[in-house]
Amino acid sequence: MQRFNDPLTTVIHDTARVCVFATSLICMAQRGSRAPVGGDEGVLSFPSPLAPDKGATALDLVYQAADVFRDMEKHARETEARAQSLCTSAIERLRLAEGRAEAAERAQRELTVTTQTKLQDACRALEQAQCCIEAQKDKLTAVELRAEVAEAEARQAKEALALVEEAIRKRLLCANPHADGRLAAVA
Repeated sequence: MQRFNDPLTTVIHDTARVCVFATSLICMAQRGSRAPVGGDEGVLSFPSPLAPDKGATALDLVYQAADVFRDMEKHARETEARAQSLCTSAIERLRLAEGRAEAAERAQRELTVTTQTKLQDACRALEQAQCCIEAQKDKLTAVELRAEVAEAEARQAKEALALVEEAIRKRLLCANPHADGRLAAVA
């Protein structure tokens, strides 16, 4: 804010200097347009004005000072208008930048939410796949166990059949010695 006040402060100081100068000129015009003269050689003296009317000269100086004041005020207004324009432009750029920043943050949040949702979906799918794999492993183990049991039962059945055959051979074939040749031929 100090930056914008510098031109205005300069204009005010310049205005004060012109005012003091104009007042000095008016006073000198009223005293005869001469600076006080002493014995010094280095003191300047102003020549008396050509116009005999000192009031007209003073009035002319006042008009000139007023013109200078108007020019300075105009310059100050223009400077202030430029400063306000710069402020307005900076504020608008700031608002646009804030809007872009908010939009970027919103997009980032949406992307984060979308990514988290997809990651959660992938985790659920992975868990389901692992559950299916475990279930298939359990089914495979159960099938393998049933196959082993069936093989064991089949072995036992073969062994039982072999025992029955042998028992049939020993008891039936040995009980009838005449039939030994006939049964042997049939077997």
